[in-house]
Amino acid sequence: MSVDFTVPVVDIGPYVRDDGSPADRARVAAEMDAACRTVGFVQILGHGVPTQVTDGLAGAMDDFFGQDLEVKKTYRTPPHINRGYAPPKSESLSLSLGVEAATRMNDFFEAFNVGAARSDYPAGVTPEDSADDYAENLWPAATAGFDGEAYRAAVQAYFVEARRVARTLTRVFADALDVPADFFATRTDHSLDVLRMNNYALPPGLVDLDGELTGMGEHTDYGIVTVLWADRVAGLQVLDTDGDWHDVSPIEGGLLVNLGDLTARWTNERWMSTLHRVKPPVVDGTIRRRRSAAFFHDGNIDAVISTIGSCIGQDGAHYPDITVGEHIRAKLRGSRAGERNTAAEREAARVLSAKS
Repeated sequence: MSVDFTVPVVDIGPYVRDDGSPADRARVAAEMDAACRTVGFVQILGHGVPTQVTDGLAGAMDDFFGQDLEVKKTYRTPPHINRGYAPPKSESLSLSLGVEAATRMNDFFEAFNVGAARSDYPAGVTPEDSADDYAENLWPAATAGFDGEAYRAAVQAYFVEARRVARTLTRVFADALDVPADFFATRTDHSLDVLRMNNYALPPGLVDLDGELTGMGEHTDYGIVTVLWADRVAGLQVLDTDGDWHDVSPIEGGLLVNLGDLTARWTNERWMSTLHRVKPPVVDGTIRRRRSAAFFHDGNIDAVISTIGSCIGQDGAHYPDITVGEHIRAKLRGSRAGERNTAAEREAARVLSAKS
């Protein structure tokens, strides 16, 4: 087992601050390249997200998820609409990789999704046939004890900050990969951005486990990069290159960042979309409460993902060209609709080769 496994820490402050020098930015880009080559997960500092914004998000999540399940279920959407509420055990993330889970739809978390809507972009920018991909958000209404307007304001405030961080990261990526500074910007000007707020829905307290329980199944993220805010509570596990799982928690004041499948395709796996999962945070038979919020920066739906020329070695490109839309839709049909993704052979092989 790789007992020395660690998630690198990178301070992206020189890209966030106006006074970041070229030398400081070059150092950050080199550190990011090393982290993406070896782990695929990064702890970032210097991101500039105010504490009051993350505190506001956490409070808003508590307020929404604390409502009665039947109330929350009124905000469900069809599987192809990546918005609204997902109840516990309604999804199976392993199917997004084409891996049959022992029990289909067995992921024991609940979630609420919001995203970039067509109305958020200038008229005519998003393709005509992409209304479902850029669906309008389904915001919860006020109920007794729940302030819908306050919830919306807190979530939108964090969404803006997370999007800024994601776009800053792609600027770092461009320098690290030695591509033009606007390489990612030109492919993300109407990006499919989604914020998924997760609540691991087993109530805190004592529990007797009857068989295996999955918080969130093994998966890679789908797009370019994910920015993750999370409780500092055990549960998130990352797969290393030797096939071992390791516990990962965010450092104080940090955000976790991981690469998505599209970046692995672009870089021909020079950078990997690292497999991860969430196990229920059970310690000595006691469940601890856990929350997270993942911001997925996925790129323009009509952007074509072609392997970067400098990343193609003697073995050629590992992946055919694909559009962002084709890739994301296949992934969502797996996780949300229960259809095994048959176009993820390389990722599925990594799941199946993992040790315990």
